Amino acid sequence: MLLDFEKPIADLEAKLEDMKKIAAESDVDVKDAVKSLETKIKNLKKETFNNLTRWQRVQLSRHPERPYTLDYIYEMFDDFVELHGDRNVSDDKAMVGGFATLDKQTYMVIGQQKGRNTKQRQERNFGMANPEGYRKALRLMKLAEKFNKPIVTFIDTPGAFPGLEAEERGQGEAIARNLKEMFMLKVPVICIIIGEGASGGALGIAIGDRVVMLENTWYSVISPESCSSILWRSWDYKEQAAEALKLTGKDMLELKLIDGIIKEPLGGAHTDMKAMTREIKKYIKSTHQELAEMKPDKRIDERIQKFCAMGHFTE
Repeated sequence: MLLDFEKPIADLEAKLEDMKKIAAESDVDVKDAVKSLETKIKNLKKETFNNLTRWQRVQLSRHPERPYTLDYIYEMFDDFVELHGDRNVSDDKAMVGGFATLDKQTYMVIGQQKGRNTKQRQERNFGMANPEGYRKALRLMKLAEKFNKPIVTFIDTPGAFPGLEAEERGQGEAIARNLKEMFMLKVPVICIIIGEGASGGALGIAIGDRVVMLENTWYSVISPESCSSILWRSWDYKEQAAEALKLTGKDMLELKLIDGIIKEPLGGAHTDMKAMTREIKKYIKSTHQELAEMKPDKRIDERIQKFCAMGHFTE
């Protein structure tokens, strides 16, 4: 799938393939032309992806080939044992989690999971968890705390499921309880936004000692489309809404709402998943080492102070 702003790059890449094909089928020497075109493509990629608008980053965060939570888990961790159910209602497949090993260190890994095709998307509810999903996540966090294992969460959701049945089963209460309980967890908590980070659905598993975003992700109280529909009664102003919301990693870092940004491969995480995984793995290992040296009470105090310091207000 090509996004609009990627088409000029794709056109040049198609010309490059044609040029290489001509060279292979004839004795024409096009080495200089090929080299020149490759340089042009590389420079255009850098210029394009280093100057993306906020809406374009939102589009990249939703790219259908972008790695999801389970992709990262299976690529990065060993011995992943998925745990199911909230021990109350059911097993929410939009929220996944379980114990996994990274270089001999066991972690509790939790995250929202979208689907690759129509059947999977329906099964995973498009990554929108119900209350039982958040209760399952909290159950797993408490299990990690019981066995003194660090927690890693992967955030990628367009929001918590807004259906009537979710509200009937206490969606707001489930998310609110997660916020309260995550502040008090005695083990290190690392939260990584790998795609979409929308509203309380994202925040429900994003209270951590360190909260970081991948370069082409977004984190906001509302999606650009929903914001546009509320303010302008139309989705046509989603680009203006994205600019006004200031929802990119760079914006969040400037506002001191996150702790860092993990750089993506040129073109997005989906263009080189192994390279992206290496960067995330490196971050998790170094951050865990830093947090593990702190006493639990100190970690909790700093976690609370960090979130209490967010925002600006006047009286």
